[in-house]
Amino acid sequence: MNKASHAWWQMLVAVTSGLIAFGLILVLLPGLTRQGFSWMIYGSPAHLDAFAADAVAYISLVHAVLGAVMVGWGSLMLWLTLGPLRRGSREAWTMFVAALLAWFIPDTAYSLLSGFWQNAVLNTVFALLFALPLIALKSAMRHGSD
Repeated sequence: MNKASHAWWQMLVAVTSGLIAFGLILVLLPGLTRQGFSWMIYGSPAHLDAFAADAVAYISLVHAVLGAVMVGWGSLMLWLTLGPLRRGSREAWTMFVAALLAWFIPDTAYSLLSGFWQNAVLNTVFALLFALPLIALKSAMRHGSD
């Protein structure tokens, strides 16, 4: 891997680590998570906490489950990045991109169709953070599994 590719690879490691950290925040800091999403969707950090107690508890559960899934997904992506992608595996690169598209397309489409465009914007930011290094690294990938 040349110097430029190595820098893009490091960015991919950082972005993937950030995804895992974001997932952990969703699990470990339910109040902060609710405030953040409440601000993003309703423009007020306190809006979600004004819901009925059982609704707030359920929202916290959904955020925690989402966060746990992100930690698992991010861990697999980090493993791909630290191992096969670093060695130039085109197959690992394709798996990484396929997983991102499998998340981005339905999540963003549902967000837009249901009127929560703010989540589509958040998704686009995450997608771009991954897309930049992945596009830059594509030419460094070789055919074969490793």
